[in-house]
Amino acid sequence: MAERKAFPLRLDHAVFDAVQRWADDELRSVNAQIEFILRDALARRGRLPKGQRGDKTDEAG
Repeated sequence: MAERKAFPLRLDHAVFDAVQRWADDELRSVNAQIEFILRDALARRGRLPKGQRGDKTDEAG
């Protein structure tokens, strides 16, 4: 498993609440949801190396 970097993140209350609801809908923690959102945005913009997105399509090849 990749090493993780911990850092503080300040969010507007409305943004946090929206992410919390989204995470709840997808049965994730807020932390996992934020990482999912960031990875997806990076992958869509070609800023994440292929195979680093963490979804099943990348694992398959």
